[in-house]
Amino acid sequence: MALAEEDGEIEVWGDGEQTRSFMYVDDCVEGLIRIMASDYREPLNLGTDELVTINELVNLGAKIAGKRITKRHNLSGPQGVRGRNSNNSRLRKVLGWAPSIPLGRGLAVTFDWIAAQVHSKDPVSAAVFIVAD
Repeated sequence: MALAEEDGEIEVWGDGEQTRSFMYVDDCVEGLIRIMASDYREPLNLGTDELVTINELVNLGAKIAGKRITKRHNLSGPQGVRGRNSNNSRLRKVLGWAPSIPLGRGLAVTFDWIAAQVHSKDPVSAAVFIVAD
């Protein structure tokens, strides 16, 4: 999104109606620390209940970037499973805690950092991949 031109285009694999949940890294780190500090030794989901479609994610990213973006759906591209969301009821019960940073707020902070890197003369050298499966 940081590289997209105003009135640009973003390729979305599949129809964009596949669903996912995303968690901001600060919540993820806090959750991991809480899990490690607990006495709980069984498998435990760490995620959010905020479910969005990929189309909604693109729309949110465009809004945060302040850009009008057209989605071009590549129906021959891999879209992964149709829906995925984490059941976090045990996390809340065991830790008495749940992630609290909404997708929009986390994405805004992340976008600002990425945009600064994209336009920097001295960007941080790193790659970020979002895996849909």
